[in-house]
Amino acid sequence: MTQQSPELQAQDQQLVQKLQFLISKTQLVVSDVQLQKLVMYIEMMHKWNKAYNLTSIRQIDDMLVKHILDSIIVAPLLKGKRFIDVGTGPGLPGIPLAIMHPDYEFVLLDSLGKRVRFMQQVAYGLKLNNILPVQSRVEEYTDPHGFDGVISRAFASIKDMLHWCGHLVNTNGEFLALKGQYPENELTDMPAGYALTECVQLHVPQLIGDRHLIRIKSTA
Repeated sequence: MTQQSPELQAQDQQLVQKLQFLISKTQLVVSDVQLQKLVMYIEMMHKWNKAYNLTSIRQIDDMLVKHILDSIIVAPLLKGKRFIDVGTGPGLPGIPLAIMHPDYEFVLLDSLGKRVRFMQQVAYGLKLNNILPVQSRVEEYTDPHGFDGVISRAFASIKDMLHWCGHLVNTNGEFLALKGQYPENELTDMPAGYALTECVQLHVPQLIGDRHLIRIKSTA
């Protein structure tokens, strides 16, 4: 096993301290091991992004806020044990949530091979045994047991999410849509057979703009 250079170790520690500071502004409880894994994940994303264009956010400090904190802020709100993150991109919010909940299972679904290969590398590098990256279109993916929660972040409108993902939840499962502003028009356009069960306004330190978690369940 190769040792990190002093410069890289210093950068690691600096990022850990920055993330610790951000988390201190929330009600989240994060262990040292989880902090280290979150930082390692963002460092891998920053490195891969230069060649594979995984995200439009280029600066690693911005990634801490817009990718890590914006994902883990909903960790206490998950109900169940099995989740699927649809249109996950480079693993957002699924990988940060899997780090926060090592006893939960997460399927990370994306249609682009380069993103899935990156997530596989993260799973190996961070020893995340509770994630399964899958390359597939969401409407073509099936699971025999169904999921407790279908998670969507910047994936599609609520109407399209429900249309494409309706077959993925189990009997008591729910849909969790991470949105910016309160999506009044999207909820008005929600298809029959579904109901809004909760809207949680989220506070993400240093993130400009509104954030909401929308819970939806089938009424059928």
